[in-house]
This record gives sequence, C-alpha cells and structure tokens, in this order.
Amino acid sequence: MSVPVGVRWEVGAFLGLTAATGLIDAVSYLKLGHTFVANMTGNVVFLGFAVAPDSGFRFGPPVVAVVGFVLGSLGGGRAARVLEARPRRWLGIAFGTQAVVLWLCGLLVGVGVLRESGGTSYLLIAALAACFGLQNATVRHVAPRDMTTTVLTLTLTGLAADSVLGSGRSASPYRRLGSIAAMLAGAAVGALLLRSTTGWVIALAGAVVCAAAVIFLVAPAD
Repeated sequence: MSVPVGVRWEVGAFLGLTAATGLIDAVSYLKLGHTFVANMTGNVVFLGFAVAPDSGFRFGPPVVAVVGFVLGSLGGGRAARVLEARPRRWLGIAFGTQAVVLWLCGLLVGVGVLRESGGTSYLLIAALAACFGLQNATVRHVAPRDMTTTVLTLTLTGLAADSVLGSGRSASPYRRLGSIAAMLAGAAVGALLLRSTTGWVIALAGAVVCAAAVIFLVAPAD
C-alpha cells in the first residue's frame, strides 16, 4: 500500500519510528530485566537462555513482552482492517495512540506509579510491548521492505547482499544506512539519558512517534 505523503516525509517518519525503537529497547533491556519490547526474536532467545538457572535471565519479562506485543499487533491489525481505506486517518490514529501510551508510561514512571523492578515493571513491559506490536502491525502494511523500524537483520542483509560487492542490485544504500544510524542513535541517546532518568526517555520516544503521526496526517503528498 502506498503512503499518502511525499517520499522524503515518508522516509523521515519511518526513520523517526526506528529511532524510537532504539530509545525504548534501551529502556527495556537496561532497566526492565534484560528483555526487548520491540524485538521479539531476542525475547525468544532470552527464553532459551532462562532455561539455564545461572544464566542471569528470567522467564517473566520476555513472556510478558511477547504477550503484550501480540495484543498490540492484534489491535494494529484490527485498525488496518477498519481504517485502511482512509490511510492518513489510519496512520495518524495508530501512531498517535502509540505516542499517547508512551507518554502515559513515561508519566507513570516519572511519578513512581510504575517502577523498573517489582510487580509494576511487568505492567510497564506489557504496555511498551503493546505499543511496538501496534507499530509493527501498522508498518508492515505501508513501509518499504528495507525500513521495518524495529529489526535490522534484513536491512543489514540487503545492504551487504545487494551492494556492488554482492549482487549489485541495490539502487541506493542510503535508506538502509539511515535505518541503521537511526536505531543506533536512538539506543545511544536512550542509554545515556537512562543514567539520570527513565520516564523522560519513554516520553522522548513518545514525542518522536507523535511527530511521525503528524507527518502522516498532514504532510504534503509530494
């Protein structure tokens, strides 16, 4: 499905969503029990690690993340079914909802209602994972295949395999390089800010996602 905005706006929005993934996975891995809320491949591996009692990994966080992600994906799929005929409204609502939930999570962490450890940390993991299940379910309908916004395995594979030294089929590596840089920058900024705050990192990710929602709502088509 084509995105109803100009190519530059589209690329900028998807790069922003990729940076938000880096920000939030920094929070989830570094502060929420060595789990990911956007990268489910990692969580499956962590569940395997948790079988070993002395591995330092627990079953709880990745299980909760996977469940939250699946529920968010279900919501994203339903939204696509209902709103796909009106793509601007669909993308604006989907990413706007994600941004609001991220802001709410950031606020609740900031005031101490949700904590980085203990029982409430599982609520935070579930909410954040649901956000990125929603993002994934939406992006898979509209994003170019080399801009998945949450995983870079296929991006790196395509960058190498389609390069001049590989098949030579790649027209331009810049979007793929941009995705890698966006994820790296988001993760680095998140890790640095986590030294002093968690709530604001989550809120920053919400602001980035909100900017993407606004782009899809109002950006010109060309």
